[in-house]
Amino acid sequence: MSDTMITAARAILAQNDRGTYTVPTQGLYPFQWNWDSCLSAIGFGHFDEARAWTEIETLFAHQWDDGMVPHIIFHEFDDGYFPGPGVWKTGREVPTTGITQPAVAGFAVRRLFERARDSDMARSRARALLPKIAAWHDWFFRCRDPQGTGLVAIIHPWESGRDNSVDWDAALDRVPTEGVEPFTRRDTQHANPAHRPTDDQYNRFIWLVQHFRDMGWDNAKLHDASPFRVVDPGFNAILIRACADLAWLAHALDMPEIAARAQMQADKGIAAMETLWSDTHGQYLCFDRAIGALVPSPSIGGLLAAFAAIPQDRAAAIAQRIATLGEKLPHLVPSHDPSAPEYDGKRYWRGPIWLIVNYMIADGLSAAGQTAVAERIVKDSLRLIDQGGFAEYYDPITGEGCGGGSFTWTAAMVIEFLTGERQPA
Repeated sequence: MSDTMITAARAILAQNDRGTYTVPTQGLYPFQWNWDSCLSAIGFGHFDEARAWTEIETLFAHQWDDGMVPHIIFHEFDDGYFPGPGVWKTGREVPTTGITQPAVAGFAVRRLFERARDSDMARSRARALLPKIAAWHDWFFRCRDPQGTGLVAIIHPWESGRDNSVDWDAALDRVPTEGVEPFTRRDTQHANPAHRPTDDQYNRFIWLVQHFRDMGWDNAKLHDASPFRVVDPGFNAILIRACADLAWLAHALDMPEIAARAQMQADKGIAAMETLWSDTHGQYLCFDRAIGALVPSPSIGGLLAAFAAIPQDRAAAIAQRIATLGEKLPHLVPSHDPSAPEYDGKRYWRGPIWLIVNYMIADGLSAAGQTAVAERIVKDSLRLIDQGGFAEYYDPITGEGCGGGSFTWTAAMVIEFLTGERQPA
C-alpha cells in the first residue's frame, strides 16, 4: 500500500511541476507559492535532489532587495486567479505579491542538507542559499517586530497561510471595506464556495492589499500603518525553528556570523513565546498587537507552536490538548476546536485538517518525546489519503477531501511520512 501511495504522490508532483517550480494545483493555484514550494521540495528530495534544490532557489531568485521573499511569484500570465499582478502592482520585472508567508525555507534546506546523497552538491547549494535565508529572517525582525519583542506580526491574513482562520475575525472586522475596487473572485470557480472564505472577508483582504499598494509597498512603514497586526504563535514557531535550523546549517558550513545571529533570534523568540501561553486554553494564543490583547481562539496556530523547541512542559500540554481533540474526532488535527461555535469542518482554515500542519506538529512533538500523539497524527494523515485522496484539506469528521485536488504539498507530505527519517532531537 505504501509503495502505491508513494507512486501516486510522485505522479502528482510531476503533474504540477513546471520545470523550475511547482504549482500547488492546476486551476485554483496556477503560480509558485512560497511555503508550498519549500515544503514540496522536501518531497522532491526523496527522489530528485537536484530538483528539490532548484525549487527553493527559484523562490529566492525573486527575493526583494530589502530581504522579503514574496508569497506568490507570477511566473506566467494566467487570468484564472485573483488577485493577479494587476492588483498587486509591486513593480517587479517578474511580478510578485507584496506580502510574505511562513518562513519554512530554513527548515527545508536543513532537511535536504542532512539527507543529501550528493554531499558536495548540497554544501554548494546550501552555502549559496544561507545568506538569502538569513536576509529574509533579518527582514522579519526588522520590519515586523519594530519594537524588538522577539516575535513578528503578520499584517495580512494571507501571510499566515491560514487565510480565514477564526483567529483573525476580530482584527479583520476592524479593516474597512470602503473604496475596495470591484472584483470577480476566481477561487470559487475552482472550488466549492461553501469551502472558501466569505465575500466579506475577501473585501477586507483586498482593502489591505490596496492600502499597502498605495503606500508603495514600503516595508519600513507597513507594519505600523496596518489595522491588522497579529502575532501568530504558529507563524512565529516556524520562523523560530527556521532560525535554529539556519544556525545549525551555518555552523556546519563554517559561516559563524550567520550562525550566531540566527541562534540569537531563535533563543529570543522561544523566550518571547511564553507571553502567548494560555493556561486556560492549554495552548498558545495569537496576540492582537493593534489592541494589545491575546485572542481567545482555540485554533491550530497555538498547537503548531510545537514545531519550535518550546519548553518540554508546553510540548506535553499541547500533546494532551491534541489527544483530547482526538477523543472528539476520528481524524487529527483540526484547524479549529470542533466544540467552538465558529467551527466549520469544510470551510478552509475554520476546521479542516491540513497535512502540512500535521507534519510540522508531529515533527515537533516527536522531537519533544511526545511520540504517541505524533504517531497518531501521522496515522490519521495517511488514512485521510485513503478516504479523501490527495486533497488540499479534509473534513476532520467525515474525512472528505475538500478544496483543490491533486495537491502538491499533500503529495509531498505523504512521501515524507512514508519515507522520511525523523530529525534527531
